[in-house]
Amino acid sequence: MKEQQPFHWTGRIDDPQLVAHRRVHQAIRDEGLFALMGFNCDEGVRRNAGRLGAKDGPKAIREALSSMPWRTIDGLFIQDVGDIECEGTDMEAAQQTLGNEVEKAFEQGKMPIIFGGGHETFYGHYLGVRQYLGADQTIGIINIDAHFDLRSYDDQSSSGTMFRQILEQDDHARYLVLGIQRYGNTEALFQTADELGCQYVLEDELRLTDIQQYIDQFAAKHDALIVTLCMDVLHQSAAPGVSAPSPFGLSPKTIRHLLRTIMAHPKACSFDVCEVNPSLDIDHRTAKLAASFALEVMMVKSSS
Repeated sequence: MKEQQPFHWTGRIDDPQLVAHRRVHQAIRDEGLFALMGFNCDEGVRRNAGRLGAKDGPKAIREALSSMPWRTIDGLFIQDVGDIECEGTDMEAAQQTLGNEVEKAFEQGKMPIIFGGGHETFYGHYLGVRQYLGADQTIGIINIDAHFDLRSYDDQSSSGTMFRQILEQDDHARYLVLGIQRYGNTEALFQTADELGCQYVLEDELRLTDIQQYIDQFAAKHDALIVTLCMDVLHQSAAPGVSAPSPFGLSPKTIRHLLRTIMAHPKACSFDVCEVNPSLDIDHRTAKLAASFALEVMMVKSSS
């Protein structure tokens, strides 16, 4: 179900009137270029035997985002459409509700910005894009992640299955993963990725000078790009508050470069950030970083 009570946006006010002093909480309106929504769920993490707590991620990210400077042209605002709550273990119903909200945002001419939640958030994100685009449009999925999330879903879906679900059920979707960890995925998962025709770049082979070429070549084959960031792709010193911290993870500056390059492409239409677990965080480090990445995405799309 969808929460009816919105997050109470508040924060530092340097000047209540002047645009140059505006912060994110002052840019929240009933209408906006961006439709911000949360997915309060980590049922998929539970099913995947991970550490619980990501359901509280959307609130933590909003709190970190609230007082950040809103440095864009006057007249561009954010609409916070609220959160989708997973009721009990009914993750699939929650994912469908998220998909409906994503579709609604597109119909209203807004760009969806989604705060997870476990990475099962992405399946709902995808459903909304597919519903809006129709069955025949091609979707390029770009996942910035240490893990493939291509596990079997024969018994049940989880935070580790959604990309396999999509690729096996949608002939018009393709998958590119940036930041894959050699020791974060079994040999069987690498084999599955190859069998499903996935494209991926390993964490230790990722070169920033090649990113524009990766994105341009991938985008050329698709009508739309949807982007998801799993915070466990980062080095654990930068993002300790995740279910599966990465000792060989990427740096925040690398992720920022990736997002700037990807989201500047005109086909990039939506974004989610997942796996912020406040119960495992240190000094709100992971939530602040996730908020910074979300803001970076909005700044890029505001100027493109």
